[in-house]
Amino acid sequence: QLVESGGGSVQTGGSLRLSCGASGGTSSMYVVGWFRQAPGKEREFVAGITRNGVGTFYADSVKGRFTTSRDDAKNTIYLQMKSLRPEDTAVYYCAASVGAELTTTSERYLYWGLGTRVTVSS
Repeated sequence: QLVESGGGSVQTGGSLRLSCGASGGTSSMYVVGWFRQAPGKEREFVAGITRNGVGTFYADSVKGRFTTSRDDAKNTIYLQMKSLRPEDTAVYYCAASVGAELTTTSERYLYWGLGTRVTVSS
């Protein structure tokens, strides 16, 4: 089970840190991805991190502003978001894949959280 937290409302340029808590298993077993879905838009990949945390990958739209990391001792994965923009407004989801490789394809992720809402005002 995955549970996201840390969403909220901020102004343009602000920061938020999202957390994804994993229960019922060991988070180190999973590749973890972050996705988001804005109103009226399709869900899109934002960031991902490999099982050992060494490898990360980001969508071009967030590269240089968002950072994902993991603390498997706490079974928690993080998404640090800085320099937020109104277009970052969305519901953010974390998802876990049992595959070996980091992927941007949502269908490859087996477990999903319920999401946390991020609103960025101008």
